[in-house]
Amino acid sequence: MQQQAHPSKVWFITGAARGIGLSLARQAVARGDAVAATSRTLSSLQQAFGDGGERTLLLEVDLGDETSIQAAIDKTVATFGRIDCVVNNAGYGQQGTIEALSDAELRRNFDVNVFAPLHVLRHTLPHLRSQRSGHVFNVASIVGFQGGYAGWGSYVASKFALAGLTETLAAELAELGISATVVYPGPVRTGFLSRATLVVAQRAITDYTEAQASLDLHLNGLDGQQAGDPDKVAALILQAASVAEPPVHLFAGRIANTLAEQKMQAVGKDLDVWRSASVATDFTD
Repeated sequence: MQQQAHPSKVWFITGAARGIGLSLARQAVARGDAVAATSRTLSSLQQAFGDGGERTLLLEVDLGDETSIQAAIDKTVATFGRIDCVVNNAGYGQQGTIEALSDAELRRNFDVNVFAPLHVLRHTLPHLRSQRSGHVFNVASIVGFQGGYAGWGSYVASKFALAGLTETLAAELAELGISATVVYPGPVRTGFLSRATLVVAQRAITDYTEAQASLDLHLNGLDGQQAGDPDKVAALILQAASVAEPPVHLFAGRIANTLAEQKMQAVGKDLDVWRSASVATDFTD
């Protein structure tokens, strides 16, 4: 395929058929960038973007298949000449207490939320490294920073993993001129909590009343009422991509900021209360 003229930036975005990924892709193209937009089905992308246009490459990708991911990245580079911004946005919520979740449910959640981003990184980073430039955005969630939600252990753990991965990336990539940012949105009105999207554990244990109450609240109270605007979260990511010193940690929304501050205060309190016992565990010589 013949390479197209270079736009301002080239974005590779997973989960681009809806929500934050869709908003980001549309805004990036509107400002003159090019986007490789991926989703599980080409039909969902065509519904969102039509035929795409010369600056939008629509790619059906199976995030569980590393070969599919590599092919999409190769096609992006062949089409646009490079990749500048990598956005690991695709993911899904898994609800269920730790005791109730099966091994298959846990592994599938991590396959999509953690190992798929790792596959993307494995095949995009060589391009960014050769350019000595680029920016990786890993879209986590505020639950990847403040994880105290009964019944959401699998999802929380996957987003904590993505956050920790991003911190390591930032340390590894700095000398190469590449930035890494973990995005922590609060509740965003994307359909993420709809009954059609949220995955609920195959079995429930009735003793866990807090977990059931949380599920009921999210499905019946919060879905469609989230405070976060996906268009504004996308604009925040674009803003972070345009500054000379982007953040490693990017919180999106008032709720996310409040919960992050509460978490830091709670950690600070534990540090203060246990400091003397903690430091006493060192050798004294």
